[in-house]
Amino acid sequence: MINRTMFDEVMVPNYAPSQIIPVRGAGSRVWDQSGKEYIDFAGGIAVNALGHCHPELVKTLQEQGQTLWHLSNVWTNEPALKLAKQLCDATFAQRVLFANSGAEANEAALKLARLYAKKHYSSEKTEIIAFKNSFHGRTLFTVTAGGQPKYTEGFEPLPGDITHLPFNDLAAVEYQISNKTCAVIVEPIQGEGGIIAAEPVFLEGLRALCTQHNALLIFDEVQTGMGRTGKLFAYQGYQVTPDILTTAKALGCGFPIGAMLTSHDIAASFSVGTHGSTYGGNPLACAVASRALELINDPTLLAGVTQRQQMFISGLKQLNQKIGLFRDIRVEGLLIGCELKEAWQGKARDLLTQAQEQGVLVLTAGPDVLRLAPSLVIPYPEMKKGLQQLAQAMLAIKMGF
Repeated sequence: MINRTMFDEVMVPNYAPSQIIPVRGAGSRVWDQSGKEYIDFAGGIAVNALGHCHPELVKTLQEQGQTLWHLSNVWTNEPALKLAKQLCDATFAQRVLFANSGAEANEAALKLARLYAKKHYSSEKTEIIAFKNSFHGRTLFTVTAGGQPKYTEGFEPLPGDITHLPFNDLAAVEYQISNKTCAVIVEPIQGEGGIIAAEPVFLEGLRALCTQHNALLIFDEVQTGMGRTGKLFAYQGYQVTPDILTTAKALGCGFPIGAMLTSHDIAASFSVGTHGSTYGGNPLACAVASRALELINDPTLLAGVTQRQQMFISGLKQLNQKIGLFRDIRVEGLLIGCELKEAWQGKARDLLTQAQEQGVLVLTAGPDVLRLAPSLVIPYPEMKKGLQQLAQAMLAIKMGF
């Protein structure tokens, strides 16, 4: 019988998954092996933007699955070309590179930034400025760019010439940046770092400093892209245009795909043979992502994200007034972080476990922050039910369960 015990027998122990195994999903509900139902406020970590098994995405996958699965990059394919054109039309971009994940998209962005700087300026223009508590993926390059030492311990020696500065501290960047800086990489909203939004003046300042020093501004929108903030991409709400943008997670709404978006001039540095991916741009992933983009990049759906944001803000504040577990509630579209008060610091994982017991799936963003990233189209009755279940979990934590 397939059960949770089998994980400990056959899987590499780099994860510690829950004791339940979900086996079926529909919309914003999932069911485990015993048939218990859960409201999904986790969304596969901001991946399932249209919920589980959206009928339009299922239909697209079935149709493409009966047409063409894989070619390799010796040839291109129609779904990849269509998706690339859609992304260019919907953003600042003129060129797109496809990958399989956010980490791969960020890896490509960082490599491209270094290559572009060396080709256009100097072989010494190699510094990358990143920010503390950021997260950009788990390849050795991207995990080094991420500003969380716990993810790099034991993997030394690490790639060099990466400088970490405090997030939202423009003065620190102004002091550090120089003509040796090739790129600044930043999340418009730090996800794994606790749902911390960049201040508009900070991103505006980064844009100006990068322009002044001929450095590329890279926006990591792996978690914030595809409607999560109420805009198709978060940069559109800040009105600051990056040179390179990376996206993944909700791009395929659960089918693995990532993308790096940039301009024609910058993309030209990736000449034939400089970078590649066997599966990047495969027809199955691109067909699903193309339909997902059509569905998400819709004014009515994006307006619905803002409406649901307000309902979550109201509901969470009401819960907190009664229970008093959170010191701060940070909401950016449907990316939500609830920071625990000092008395309950370190118990975010316990709250996740209690929430699961009550029938609602949530996430954490570090040990002190509960994270919610539900479907962008979660029905209002399920929002209400999930919040009621979360309230019971909060009470259990407060009472010491």
